[in-house]
Amino acid sequence: MAESQLKSQPTAASQKWWVMLGVSIGVLMSTLDVGIINVALPTLVQFFDTTFPKAQWAVLSYQLISSSLVLGATRLGDIWGKKYLYLGGLILFTLSSLLCGMAPGIEWLIGFRALQGLGSLFISGLGLAIVTEVFPSSERGRAVGIIGSVVSLGVALGPSVGGLLLGLAEWHILFLINVPLGLIACVLVAFVVPPSELSEKKQRFDPFGALLALVTLTNFALGMTLGQSQGFTAGGTLWLLFLAGVGFISFLVVETLLDEPLLELHLFRNTRLSVNLLNNWLVFIVITGGLLITPFFLQQVKQYPTFKVGLLMAVSPIVSGLIAPLAGMLSDRFGSRLMCLVGLSIMIGATLAISTLNTDMTERDYIMRYFLYGTGLGLFRSPNDSTVMGSVPRERLGIASGLLSLSRTLGVNVGISIVGAVFATLTANSAPGIDVSVAPPEAVVAGFQGSYRLAAFLLCGAAVMTAVETRYGKSLR
Repeated sequence: MAESQLKSQPTAASQKWWVMLGVSIGVLMSTLDVGIINVALPTLVQFFDTTFPKAQWAVLSYQLISSSLVLGATRLGDIWGKKYLYLGGLILFTLSSLLCGMAPGIEWLIGFRALQGLGSLFISGLGLAIVTEVFPSSERGRAVGIIGSVVSLGVALGPSVGGLLLGLAEWHILFLINVPLGLIACVLVAFVVPPSELSEKKQRFDPFGALLALVTLTNFALGMTLGQSQGFTAGGTLWLLFLAGVGFISFLVVETLLDEPLLELHLFRNTRLSVNLLNNWLVFIVITGGLLITPFFLQQVKQYPTFKVGLLMAVSPIVSGLIAPLAGMLSDRFGSRLMCLVGLSIMIGATLAISTLNTDMTERDYIMRYFLYGTGLGLFRSPNDSTVMGSVPRERLGIASGLLSLSRTLGVNVGISIVGAVFATLTANSAPGIDVSVAPPEAVVAGFQGSYRLAAFLLCGAAVMTAVETRYGKSLR
């Protein structure tokens, strides 16, 4: 399906930027809330007199709901219209943020966080689709780049904002801060976002497919989470992953048989869509793995304080966020596939350079390498997302946005588990019998370097697939 198939209807020049503002506020809130609570977990354990594993469910409940229901939510956006579902998600997110801030116990907080995740999945799943609809195809890369910048900003600022707010007030402020922002976003979306253009053909929702997707993704996420603590050969982990596999196969069978499935599998015959979704998954494995292991290196090898670690780790997300709009504009002019290749190539060079860091590293060494890494990421993400959104017809923008969101989530789950396991194994090989958290610097360096060499290998795979699709894509589609 050619990229030119996606033709946006003209929207008033000023109106489209108000739409961008309304959507961006929602996306920023939902992205911030993924990481903002992490810094508060010790505080929550003490305040509610609970255990750390139980407090972690305040994070997991949000992530499980926002990832496992995303395909169903975005498909509903294509059927019923994206504006009102996005607005409903904003209202639910804002209301549940208020409830989280007033939670009388940890169980209540976990439940309200699940509601927050339900609101978030409509925000993250449909925001990009709305922006794609209101901006003309000639400006799609630029628009997608701005949304990418907002996401990067949320990732970079989450831990920092959380720590700052906790220094100023009690933990409740982490959630209550969303209320005024959410109200502003709700007003903007209600008044400036135009109604979505729906297909003239009446479409039906596939509840059975949505249920199978829910079962599959929930079991997969729980299996990967359990695998981190109990190991991937533990009975409970294997059982959950087995159920996820059965659910996935059942989902494919059901979607093949239905006339109006939740996910039209023939969309994946478009190699451009398939390759870019797969690349997005691989890149997020690398991103998440890096976010997981880098603090160990900075704290245990270099002995940097937490505040300094936070500042250094913000380098690549901030650079990526600044580069993303420029990358989107360049992709509008020179083509998205070229920009994706350039971005991936820079990331490969950066990860290989990062893999040479050792005990002699200076702050300048770190900043130069992660500046390059963030540049490559920014050059890749906007064109990649723009390509995915341009590979489907207008009436499938919602599901395309949902697939992008799902590929990110699956990348996060796999990245934490696989890269974390590789890091732990390589570190343990250099310091047998010693836990990673207290391993000597030389052992942590070995694990860190090996993990980033794995990251470079994964990125090479993404670059090769992009090059092959660029060269032979037309004959494969």
